[in-house]
Amino acid sequence: MLKVMHSAANSPAPSSQWEDLINLPAPNSVQWDNIKTQLDLVLLALETLTGIGSEAMLQAAVNLNLESRVPDRVALWRLRQSNPLRKGQGGRKKLDVEEARALVLITCYLAKQHQELIRRAVGLLEQMAEDNREPHQAALLGDYIDAFCNTYQDRMEEDATISTDELTHLALKMLIDLLFYSGPGGHRRLWLALIDRSIKF
Repeated sequence: MLKVMHSAANSPAPSSQWEDLINLPAPNSVQWDNIKTQLDLVLLALETLTGIGSEAMLQAAVNLNLESRVPDRVALWRLRQSNPLRKGQGGRKKLDVEEARALVLITCYLAKQHQELIRRAVGLLEQMAEDNREPHQAALLGDYIDAFCNTYQDRMEEDATISTDELTHLALKMLIDLLFYSGPGGHRRLWLALIDRSIKF
């Protein structure tokens, strides 16, 4: 029974979403570094808002029958280390197009699972803007911004040019993006956004 389950797991699912991504434009070689960076930042926003870690990401891979592409914690770490902004050279590998598609599906699957929290955070952000108050004055947003900024500074190469305000802006932009990726067709939106932003990044 286990062997049957494993053989089924080798075919990506949900197949309709995988087919969607195959039929969308593929990035060119020049765009890859920027795509790896953007994809890692979306995951960073998701994990710092929700508190999920690698276990949840690996479980999502199992649920989506994508564990052949993201089989374990080390493989996941290596895929994320492919972001050129990350500290340390050890374990960094080239991210191929199938691995990128798998990470897109995993990200959107998890975003959908946490859609209620994402909606609440974005709603709070809109409310704070209407009241002309700083986002960090709301506890949920303040905790998220702090976690995002601290984790970014911990994991990424030191960049003297990036200020706290810029990191905060990045965190809030990623939060709004997550709302779009958590809805129907989120995987298509994320894939196209990765390609679009890689040209402008």
